[in-house]
Amino acid sequence: MKDIKAILAERSVGSAITAKGWARTKRSTKGATFVELYDGSCFSGLQCVFDSGAASPGLEAALARVTTGAALAVSGVLVDSPAAGQPVELKASAVEVIGECPADSYPLQKKAHSLEFLREIAHLRPRTNTIGAAARMRDEMAYAVHTFFHDRGFRYVHTPLITASDCEGAGEMFQVTTLDLDAIAKRGEPVDYAKDFFGKKAFLSVSGQLNVETYAMALGKTYTFGPTFRAENSNTTRHLAEFWMIEPEFAFAELADDMELAEDFVKHLLGWALDRCGDDMAFFDKRVQPGLIGMLDGVRSKRFAHMTYTDAIAELERRKEPFEFKPYWGCDLQTEHERYLSETVVGGPVIVTDYPRELKAFYMRLNDDGKTVRAMDVLVPRIGEIIGGSEREYRYDVLVENMRAKGLRPEDYWWYLDLRRFGSAPHAGFGLGFERLLRYVTGIENIRDVIPFPRAVKQADF
Repeated sequence: MKDIKAILAERSVGSAITAKGWARTKRSTKGATFVELYDGSCFSGLQCVFDSGAASPGLEAALARVTTGAALAVSGVLVDSPAAGQPVELKASAVEVIGECPADSYPLQKKAHSLEFLREIAHLRPRTNTIGAAARMRDEMAYAVHTFFHDRGFRYVHTPLITASDCEGAGEMFQVTTLDLDAIAKRGEPVDYAKDFFGKKAFLSVSGQLNVETYAMALGKTYTFGPTFRAENSNTTRHLAEFWMIEPEFAFAELADDMELAEDFVKHLLGWALDRCGDDMAFFDKRVQPGLIGMLDGVRSKRFAHMTYTDAIAELERRKEPFEFKPYWGCDLQTEHERYLSETVVGGPVIVTDYPRELKAFYMRLNDDGKTVRAMDVLVPRIGEIIGGSEREYRYDVLVENMRAKGLRPEDYWWYLDLRRFGSAPHAGFGLGFERLLRYVTGIENIRDVIPFPRAVKQADF
């Protein structure tokens, strides 16, 4: 049995087919009943037309059971469609109601539902146009990620989700334990993590970077792509407690190589969305973010500009815009600053480099000035930062000093330091939040609408 995407693409007019899917809409006139059937294989549905004059009593009874959301098998002959916007339709002669969907209790009807409401029924929301299209884009973008790296000789490494190391040094980690902490607290006893499952404190990983670096020092070009976790108490449209990260790491690479890879990666992903996901992108451009396609096409067609953090701050200060957060050298660039640099100062994508060492993680390569590190952020119109990365600090003594300056204990990272003791080499990498990418290519504002089951503050219902 062919799915609706194949039926619409092949247009085998005159062939007898049976299509299976769910009823998106049903309407009746004096002469016919029209059922739009969709199966999720593409944005479009298949219009099934039942001739009222030729309908048998059995068919009329079956059609009476067809409601929005019902699972159906519709049989008939594929014919050219006289209606605009659809090349073919199914001249239907039979319908089987596989699964009924009671109209009085089904929460999705033929009307606009807010995305806030749909989050309350996350198990049903993939059936809507917006979330269904977002799900297809998520699948396409994941395939695009793997294609990009595979074609360039990168090896996919599965890094652990449970770790004893804090990659970012921020401490916003979910603890993993089998100890009964409530019972221990009631007894007034200190927690002895030697008795825990791993014999020490363990956490859900905030990043696979440190682990994938070990494989970059053996395989050369590597990447990891998987879920990561942040126990950040941020209830915003841009934060999740569980999200997916794409993190390449490659050996014998410096900051310039990292920047070039990041630019190629962004352009590849945008090109994939624009060239291979036409129907869904047209929907997002029309209904979600007008002008989206033109904006993304503009980004992929431009050479990314480059500027240092110092020059970026000077530019922001010179413009004297009424920013909510006043820019100054040493401040962490806010989204408003990043968007202004990209949208107004440059008029397109820009890579900002050489940030103050205090703003960045311990593993970033220290510049000769002793004040800045070889970090880079890729900024794009509408969302600001889309990629963050750096050349990694591969000098043992400097890395140990960086750890201590950040309040970390070098002995906790003994295995990571071994990479700098045995065959150390320059290497670089970056991270791209997958959901941030999806927000960008779909125009959907809230990050909770581009992941199937969002995990955020007070949200773990499904």
